Amino acid sequence: EVQLVVSVGGLVQPGGSLRLSCAASGFTVDDYAIGWFRQAPGKEREGVSCISSSDGSTYYADPATGRFTISSDNAKNTVYLQMNSLKPEETAVYYCNAVRVGTNYWGQGTQVTVSS
Repeated sequence: EVQLVVSVGGLVQPGGSLRLSCAASGFTVDDYAIGWFRQAPGKEREGVSCISSSDGSTYYADPATGRFTISSDNAKNTVYLQMNSLKPEETAVYYCNAVRVGTNYWGQGTQVTVSS
């Protein structure tokens, strides 16, 4: 069975850090491009970061650049998103996604709340 299991998010103070994980089963993450998305209340889902399966290259949306880091541990078949200096406006449900030609998997969302 194909699954993407996202770790539990939580409540973080502004300026704080949180690491999310996305554990895959039923397929190998290094055969896919893995991305992180988020959806804030009343807003559309937006891309945050992704890592390429082919060469390990990474991409960050402008809001995430310099503060977020995406990484992959192929031995654990898991992709991580390290988020630093979090801002209240980054409160959202975060999702991971695995894609390659003809295939698209989504993990369950996890709530991240940035608030004092």
